[in-house]
Amino acid sequence: MNENAIHQGDKALIQDNNHRLKTSVKGTLTLIIGIFLIIIIMGLSIAYGAADIKFSTVWEAVTNFNPDITSHQIIQEIRMPRAVGAVFVGALLAVSGAVMQGLTRNPLASPSIMGVTDGAAFALVLTLAFFPAATILGLTFSSFVGAGLGVTLVFMIGSFSRGGLTPVKLALAGVAVGSMLSAISSAIALHTQVAKNMSFWYAGGLTTTNWTSVKILVVAGGIGLLLAIFISKSITILSLGEEVSKGLGQNIVLIKILGVLVVLLLTGAAVSVAGAVGFIGLVIPHISRFVIGSDYRWIIPISAVLGGLLLILSDIAARMVNAPFETPVGAITAIIGVPFFLYLARGERRGL
Repeated sequence: MNENAIHQGDKALIQDNNHRLKTSVKGTLTLIIGIFLIIIIMGLSIAYGAADIKFSTVWEAVTNFNPDITSHQIIQEIRMPRAVGAVFVGALLAVSGAVMQGLTRNPLASPSIMGVTDGAAFALVLTLAFFPAATILGLTFSSFVGAGLGVTLVFMIGSFSRGGLTPVKLALAGVAVGSMLSAISSAIALHTQVAKNMSFWYAGGLTTTNWTSVKILVVAGGIGLLLAIFISKSITILSLGEEVSKGLGQNIVLIKILGVLVVLLLTGAAVSVAGAVGFIGLVIPHISRFVIGSDYRWIIPISAVLGGLLLILSDIAARMVNAPFETPVGAITAIIGVPFFLYLARGERRGL
């Protein structure tokens, strides 16, 4: 009997090791392929625009920049930061959504649905209206504060509902708070005559992205991504339930505080640069889980890669739909995300 138990234990251990090996191989291949595709599509994004540029010229501008050549200046100062910014914004929003879904165990959670994006935009309106001379660093800081305000309001309102916070109730609270903050933002923008400046933030876009914007994304986003990776194992355990997490000795309060900090850093930086680009944080984490499973040590890096890939593809599509005019990239991501959200909400209808 003891020998049989030992045999069964060895068999289970072997199966677990095989599963981990398969997950590692699949995750590594996904990351390699995703990064390769990002590099290729970044090249397309840089080459395509109001005036198309040959790939050979793009390569020359990257490897042997000549400031006297106009096409080199366009590539270095306009198209490269836009392409790099698109990848970073997509990555930050996707990871933010993955962390939110893991912490709340809510498949409908994302920065655009949970009031985080609208909170950040609300703070930006206030800053532009009352502090018009604010630098991009000031705008970024205000977007962090606004993102925190949005999260706080959503959870406060959702917590008053009968029966506790179900996924759909939390999503409904997020939509309600987001609509309220968006309406107030519009009123303030019209009254203080900054509506034209804010139209970019509401629509979502990458047209004003420059190297300063990229630096903010790299610094704030880099810190947020490192924190997300640091707590990824804890999020995996927490996603199984708070009782399980407590039983395994997890400090739930600390994990949630760090998780919220990650969301504020990632979403605040992304919104300050690209405005209200929605649904990437909703769609990508689900795709990542479908590809790799429920281990957030893989979900977070894969979400970052797939999020960057989706946004840079959406940015190219935004330029092609109504060329030579640009469609807001937020409209492209909404076309993808709204049906996905309705599908998920339909699946969660019994939580009402």
